Amino acid sequence: MRLYPFAAAGVSVVLAAVVLWQVVESSNDLGDVPAYSPRPLPSDLVQEVTVDQGMSPRDIGNSLEDAGVITSATQFSILVSLLGYDGILQAGDYEFDLGTPALTAGYRIRQGQTTTRSITVTEGWRLEEVADALDKLGIPRDEFLTEAKARNFGRSSARPDGYDFLPTTGRNVSLEGYLYPATYPVRKDDTPESILNKMLKAFQNNVTPDIRGAAQSAGLDLHGVITLASIIEREAVVPDERPIIAQVFLSRLRQGMSLEADPTVQYAVAQDAASVAQFGYWKKDLTRADLDVDSPYNTYLNSGLPPGPICNPRLESIEAVVHPATTNYLYFVAKGDGTHAFATTLQEHLDNIKKYQGGQ
Repeated sequence: MRLYPFAAAGVSVVLAAVVLWQVVESSNDLGDVPAYSPRPLPSDLVQEVTVDQGMSPRDIGNSLEDAGVITSATQFSILVSLLGYDGILQAGDYEFDLGTPALTAGYRIRQGQTTTRSITVTEGWRLEEVADALDKLGIPRDEFLTEAKARNFGRSSARPDGYDFLPTTGRNVSLEGYLYPATYPVRKDDTPESILNKMLKAFQNNVTPDIRGAAQSAGLDLHGVITLASIIEREAVVPDERPIIAQVFLSRLRQGMSLEADPTVQYAVAQDAASVAQFGYWKKDLTRADLDVDSPYNTYLNSGLPPGPICNPRLESIEAVVHPATTNYLYFVAKGDGTHAFATTLQEHLDNIKKYQGGQ
């Protein structure tokens, strides 16, 4: 007779577990487990808790309890066991309100509803634009720029390990151009160096040895390819025109002509903080004074390529340099609709300027 109460209690536990399982698994709009919307940055009433790979439910419960998120680590570990979550709780950084129910916390960790702060490096962004975006996520802008600009890649001791694609010819250059456009998670323990390493690793994975080897066919080293690709990135709007613009610039380089690329002047002008404050990083309407600005990046005044990239280009712009179109064009002018009119002679170019830009 003593077995019956015990059995009844066992059945109750099993039924409770089944009910909890069904409640948690059956709906995404469960009242006790609302859809999670991460905050840009934690407030005083929000705690960040990191779940490391291999942590036991008890360890996770202790971390949650120590942070004031839940009231009982024991309750949390029992719930996790009853729900069958052992071994499937997901590592990551999480944000919780103080006093979050253990069931809610367990569900979110099981689903991997982590703090989803991330940065998207947009094609054509320059270092400062990346730094501005990271600053909003808690990575100090000035520290990031210092780290990205302070490397002299001509000294092997200053180069990050494993990134053999970075220039080694004695140039004193920054990481401009080598921060691969993509979306990157930003964890609470990230530093400027760790963020840069993620971006450099992405560059290494996408700009393959075949692409790097093909740079020779363009008569450039990889640094020259990335530099020219960055100019194409800022010039081209229509994807099909990237290889054509690449061919124009390569032809001008081979003939000793100046590139006369407006984006390089925009980059030079934006070295002036007052100009950035008034016109942004990419001044749209350049003046005659802008075209005369004294800078090694001004390709109206200086022949050849500028010292380095002016932005971080997409893979397609890099591929356009190593696989350019076959044309005889030496000039192009914007039509005003995102496309360009190309010309082989100066007179044709002047006619296009008159046609599309009113003779400016």
